[in-house]
Amino acid sequence: MSEQPEELAIPEPEGAADIIDTEYEVGQDNITAQVGPLGLDVHNPVFLISGMTIATFVVITLTLRTSVEPLFNDLRTYLTSTFDWFFLSAANVFVILCFALVITPLGNVRIGGKEATPDYGYTGWFAMLFAAGMGIGLMFFGVSEPISHYASSIGGTVVEGGVRTDWAPLGAAVTNEEAIRLGMAATIFHWGLHPWAIYAIVALSLAIFSFNKGLPLTMRSIFYPLLGERVWGWPGHIIDILAVFATLFGLATSLGFGAEQANAGLEFLFGIPVTDTSKITLIVAITAVALISVLAGLDGGVKRLSEMNMLLAALLMFFVIFVGPTLVLATGFFKNLAAYIEYLPSLSNPFGREDDNFRQGWTAFYWAWWISWSPFVGMFIARVSRGRTVREFVVCVLLIPSTVCVLWMTAFGGTALSQILNDGYLAVKDAPLELKLFTMLAELPLVQITSFIGIVLVIVFFVTSSDSGSLVIDTITAGGKVNAPVSQRVFWCIFEGLVAITLLLGGGLGALQAMAVSTGFPFAILLLLACFALLKGLMNEPK
Repeated sequence: MSEQPEELAIPEPEGAADIIDTEYEVGQDNITAQVGPLGLDVHNPVFLISGMTIATFVVITLTLRTSVEPLFNDLRTYLTSTFDWFFLSAANVFVILCFALVITPLGNVRIGGKEATPDYGYTGWFAMLFAAGMGIGLMFFGVSEPISHYASSIGGTVVEGGVRTDWAPLGAAVTNEEAIRLGMAATIFHWGLHPWAIYAIVALSLAIFSFNKGLPLTMRSIFYPLLGERVWGWPGHIIDILAVFATLFGLATSLGFGAEQANAGLEFLFGIPVTDTSKITLIVAITAVALISVLAGLDGGVKRLSEMNMLLAALLMFFVIFVGPTLVLATGFFKNLAAYIEYLPSLSNPFGREDDNFRQGWTAFYWAWWISWSPFVGMFIARVSRGRTVREFVVCVLLIPSTVCVLWMTAFGGTALSQILNDGYLAVKDAPLELKLFTMLAELPLVQITSFIGIVLVIVFFVTSSDSGSLVIDTITAGGKVNAPVSQRVFWCIFEGLVAITLLLGGGLGALQAMAVSTGFPFAILLLLACFALLKGLMNEPK
């Protein structure tokens, strides 16, 4: 087998030369970058097919705005109602595999080789993976989701005496206190182990096959143990193209949520009206900031912004804890964690629940959304995780962020529920989803300052997602090259903003969610196959 082309060579981790199995070497004809007249370093046909298909989609959606909205809504409903069992089952497989990697000898394998050392300290590493993983979502749903579950399907229906009924796993009426536990458990379920397990599997697979096996840092490399040399042909092209689609539409969904919430916050603070023009202006402005971050590079852009956002998010969270119902929140953290563990089997059962609204309208969409994000977040986490053992990697990527999510949801959701039930503050319950955070903060001191911090957090999470997403898509379309020309990253950064604008105009958040689900479904199938490939790759590593 001939040597890898020099222009696509991946720097070999220190100490890794003695563990790279020759079975995984990249051949001369495998992946070829093509440098065009504009200085582009692309991997055809992935770049051309991805770019042209997305451009066509943008044009058609903008041209047929009035016709495509019902199509998007019907698409999401069909996928989440028909394949809800599949999404839930797949996510369960990812969680089980992660715990198996922690407790088995496979956890001793070091990413990058036996002598590899971490490229980033814990602070910078954790800040980047958390900010890229679900920052905008936590800001958008931290207050709204616990209220929604308490008041609807999970909490049951209010009957005489403040008792609620109709929650299938209990099979009996429950009190308001138990309804709160159920609502918080359901919320944590959507932001805890399952989504982070999805990210962990993709990230670990990419890291092992790139840093330990010497393959390009792109999705097709994961499937080398299953497809062999065919990963360099059309099977591999299709895998990478699906990864680009999933990443772009998953990001567009998050950017849409971010634009909705930032616009709502600006109206709350400064009276700027919530209109399509305002949202488009926001997306354009924030995309421009993301371009500056792209030009600054990974360390100068994404890393610094991520660390700044983590500091601001921590300050806002602890402010809410200390000036809100502190004792309720302090005890609530442990109660909510216990409730999550208690109800996890019922919540994650693909076949046992009778509540279609929760299983299809919430969980199936969430899992599809996380799966559509997994190429982006997984590749980004892989790039910054060399030097960690598999056990250390899984624990840090799975357990620590999940624990932080429990604390975040307890602080923001618990405060909002306390305001509703103990203070009679119903405004937060009745506010639109994108305004619930700011309505909750309005009942606490320093509302102008905290609301402004909230807007800044949404915007910077927006920027870091767009920036790191551009890096990842660029890497995929350049055949795994991590230092492709900046002009390509600029191209994809602009494209992300354009797709988000297109979907908002063509059907709002429903259209965004539909495209996330539609790309998440085929990618879930690929990820299940990736689990087998990962196990095979780890078993070939020296113990």
